Amino acid sequence: MTAIEGSVALVTGGSRGIGRAVVAALYERGAKKVYATARDPRTVTHPDAVPLALEVTDPASVAAAAEQAQDVTLLINNAGASVNANFLDTPVDDVRREFETNFYGPLLVTRAFVPVIERNGGGHILNVHSVLSWLGIAGSYSASKAALWSMTNSLRLDVRERGIEVTGLHVGYVDTDLTAHIDAPKVTADSVAAQALDGIEADAYEVLADDISRQVKAGLAADPAVLYGQLAA
Repeated sequence: MTAIEGSVALVTGGSRGIGRAVVAALYERGAKKVYATARDPRTVTHPDAVPLALEVTDPASVAAAAEQAQDVTLLINNAGASVNANFLDTPVDDVRREFETNFYGPLLVTRAFVPVIERNGGGHILNVHSVLSWLGIAGSYSASKAALWSMTNSLRLDVRERGIEVTGLHVGYVDTDLTAHIDAPKVTADSVAAQALDGIEADAYEVLADDISRQVKAGLAADPAVLYGQLAA
């Protein structure tokens, strides 16, 4: 079982939304230190957090963050982008940009911090996916999150002998400033953060943080027409 109390965590994208809620929840559960990363660390608002500059798509920035945060035992890969590029019409560079942030970013950060976590006696990695990891209705965003989900499943096997557990978090719409324009049922960032940390403490392989994620996961074995009503029309 992974203990959050006394841990040292690093949360990418820790200045807003789910990331900010996770930073607060970690301290509430007794984390010793939490590095909250952002492109501009001045946007980190939690009074106890350690602001840390990080651009997850920049190898030099990732290496600098890992050099500074040598005491990390818990990594939360939360930073992401939402480009939603259309595969047929949108410039391919937009598709690449989404993959750079949502897939290669977590990969770079994980590669940098696995040796750190291992040297510190082991720990945990949480990757923030999406229900759209399983539902291809958002173009490049869905594809990049599906790739991250697959990477998470592979990493879980790769790092287990190093004393590191891996959890994947799936969630639909979260009530943050980024979804203020969307009229759909939403869960709170605090609820998602609490469920994520529950999953870490239980060494869960996956956390399904809302009803839509649970429904879509349950339907993955069905014919595609079950998930994509347009195909049955």
